[in-house]
Amino acid sequence: MPRVVRCGLIQARNVKGPEAGLEAIKKAMVEKHVKLIAKAAKEKVRILCLQELFYGPYFCAEQETKWYHLTERIPEGPTTQLMMKLAKKHRMVIVVPVYEEDQPGVYYNTASVIDADGKYLGKYRKTHIPHCKPGFWEKFYFRPGNLGYPVFETAYAKVGVYICYDRHFPEGARALGLAGAGSWSSRRTRSPTATSWARSTGSVPKRPGASASSTARAISAIRAGSSWPRARATRTRSCSRT
Repeated sequence: MPRVVRCGLIQARNVKGPEAGLEAIKKAMVEKHVKLIAKAAKEKVRILCLQELFYGPYFCAEQETKWYHLTERIPEGPTTQLMMKLAKKHRMVIVVPVYEEDQPGVYYNTASVIDADGKYLGKYRKTHIPHCKPGFWEKFYFRPGNLGYPVFETAYAKVGVYICYDRHFPEGARALGLAGAGSWSSRRTRSPTATSWARSTGSVPKRPGASASSTARAISAIRAGSSWPRARATRTRSCSRT
């Protein structure tokens, strides 16, 4: 009999516009996500993924040094520490993408993986960094990831992480698969449509002839708004796991 692991994805609209200031934007978005995480817990979500750079807008549409002030250390930064407490409280694995400061002036687009007991398991740094028109000036903000493609043994499944543009390059997906996991992908975009997906080992029943990416995409396709959207609820899907 397959075991069911319920996975969830949160893609949330920004509460405040850019005129509010960075601290107010971040505070409001973190507070919103605390509530959405609690809602996911009530829906019995066991593995939850937040969107890329979840506590603010997709600021790579412009090149402004002010956004450097959104960086945090991992895992000692306040956002990761808060999510560790929430993961323990809700007995939930949480994938937490933040803007990481490794050392002064060295920044990465990073996702932490936190186990259901609140333990910080490690992090993945986005490997492929686009820098092109229109509106994807990511090399202004991030260095390419240097941690490879780690797989994390969580309470519910082996989980690997991919972030947005990484999905265009198959070598990472192969590495994650060979290590025994599928991938969680979180995406933030200014375009009208965003697709995000989550997979864990054996959790997604494939259709005959379906590719790994199309099977993963089938889990959750979500509409995204502008860079400054408003509230958005969680989406969940139960996945059988053998």
